[in-house]
Amino acid sequence: MSESHIENSKDEIISWTCRHTWKRSSINTLWCLLGCSIGDFGTILFFQINEIPFPMLGIMTLAIINGLITSIILETIILSRQMNLRAAFNTATGMSLISMISMEVAMNTVDVVFAGGVLVWWVIPFMLLAGFITPLPYNYYRLKKYNIACH
Repeated sequence: MSESHIENSKDEIISWTCRHTWKRSSINTLWCLLGCSIGDFGTILFFQINEIPFPMLGIMTLAIINGLITSIILETIILSRQMNLRAAFNTATGMSLISMISMEVAMNTVDVVFAGGVLVWWVIPFMLLAGFITPLPYNYYRLKKYNIACH
């Protein structure tokens, strides 16, 4: 078996070279990144601007939670154009938490390692890059194996 293929539990081969799937999973990941970033950056910036004395781990935990919430809100809004609001919300909340949490943890880890948990302009591109790359293979795999996407 070549390196670009893996077998799943049903002995089906999953190709890692499908450009269409990489493109689709990249678009899905970017939408999720946008939603997560709004809540994540907003939370860190709120504590930073207001100089609220709160432990960094607490701020990062709140940033992750708020990132998940804003991602679900954004996804619900996007999906509500394709389906009724209740179905859109159910689809948005059914998105992969593994993907979103890994995205959030990657972004906040980069922030803590490179900027000490302070949101500065030069760290944001690195946070976004880490947030995009981390869940992308998982999103590709889910899309290829189960044909599951959030959009």
